[in-house]
Amino acid sequence: MKLSVGMRVANSLSLTPQLQQAIRLLQLSSLELEQEIQLQLDSNPLLEKIEEHSSVESLSEYEDKEIEKKDLTNELNANHLPDDLPVDTDWDDVYTHQPTSLGSIEYEEREDNRQGGLSLKDHMLDQVNLLNFSLVDKLIAHCIIDSLDEKGFLESSTEEITFSVQHLLDSMEYDEEVEESEVLVVLKHIQRLEPIGIASRTLAECLQVQLDALNKNVPFRSEAIKLLNFYELLIANDLPKLLKQTHLNIEQLKQAISLLKTLKPYPGEEFENKDFDYQIPDVVVTKKNEHWFVQLNPDVMPKLRVNSYYANMIRRADQSDDNQYLRSQMLEAKNFIKSIDERHKTLLKVATCIVEHQRAFFEIGAEGMKPLVLRDIAEEVELHESTVSRVTTNKYMLTPRGLFELKYFFSSHVGTTSGGEASSTAIRAKIKKLIAEENILKPLSDNAISNLLKEDGIEVARRTVAKYRESLHIPSSSERKVLI
Repeated sequence: MKLSVGMRVANSLSLTPQLQQAIRLLQLSSLELEQEIQLQLDSNPLLEKIEEHSSVESLSEYEDKEIEKKDLTNELNANHLPDDLPVDTDWDDVYTHQPTSLGSIEYEEREDNRQGGLSLKDHMLDQVNLLNFSLVDKLIAHCIIDSLDEKGFLESSTEEITFSVQHLLDSMEYDEEVEESEVLVVLKHIQRLEPIGIASRTLAECLQVQLDALNKNVPFRSEAIKLLNFYELLIANDLPKLLKQTHLNIEQLKQAISLLKTLKPYPGEEFENKDFDYQIPDVVVTKKNEHWFVQLNPDVMPKLRVNSYYANMIRRADQSDDNQYLRSQMLEAKNFIKSIDERHKTLLKVATCIVEHQRAFFEIGAEGMKPLVLRDIAEEVELHESTVSRVTTNKYMLTPRGLFELKYFFSSHVGTTSGGEASSTAIRAKIKKLIAEENILKPLSDNAISNLLKEDGIEVARRTVAKYRESLHIPSSSERKVLI
């Protein structure tokens, strides 16, 4: 084999650092983007953020005033720089706005007035401190309260609580034995505190405590207590056996069940933390004059620019380390600003295309959802599917119908009898609507729902209906059936 050296010309794709940065910024959520921008602001002195509601005085003007005050040397004066600097006042150097912004968003801004409420355990401890408990009983009460879950039920058994209390007493060198009966006595006191039924071990016990706390003259109270004695039959909705075991008639059984429904099954539910992590929308959709408009949320659009003062310090012919550092930082700042702008342009383009495809959804709701896949959007906006996937990940759209992730508008399709296609999201909405309108005495089976959908021209098998129903967390027809 003969070895030789030669030259060959070929085309190949390469991911430049700028392209890698643009791809990485594209898939970031609004919160992650904010963190990335702050990181760049902290590390790059030539990148600055234009703060709203503040004077637009440039740093160079401020520095000129400081130079006059302190009589610094003229080495840093911009007037001594050559005329052929690589910077001027064009967009490349001063970035004061985002060109993808389509004006101010017309939606009401509300102040966050959420307040931290009292937790369930703190609420219970405040009541226990008012009781005339001994030191041991208070210790038992604290152990019981520590064992409460978010719903207000007791997670630990009385044996475990007894063991924990005894261990604490031994560690404090307190010479006293604790019996399980003492724990049960304290537990009964706590169960009658507010909210009634707290620290119950089962749902039946919780309802029983609440019934016991009711006035004896409450109608059908005794009948409801009888039903709790056959709690398993009540949960199984086995009404014929309930009537036989409780010796109640249909009317008494109906009124007793109605009384049980007025009780609180989860006494600690009102103390659950209601502060959810609210998502900030990236895109806002509004309707004006029968037309839908798509706009970027200005609150998540950073206003960045290159610092003019530091940029004016760059000398073209100077090869010093400081000058080279400023050059590299200015290049990074420009690339970062352009990547941010490209991200917003792509997001706006994809969101606008989605709104055009799903116009029926915005008009009539989920039943109007059209089948849509990433390839459809990618072909229309002339982007790769992977790019569209990055754009729609962790991005949210605020619409008159609520806040939705962009991924929500993509769904698989099911064939129709007319040869068309129907979105799986629309089918789920139709199933939910059919079940909501059904006769509770004769609920629709999966097969009946499938036949009703066929009448609307949607070919869906019974197994598919069952899968969609379960995804909506709707029980089966036998569990939805109400006999009285």
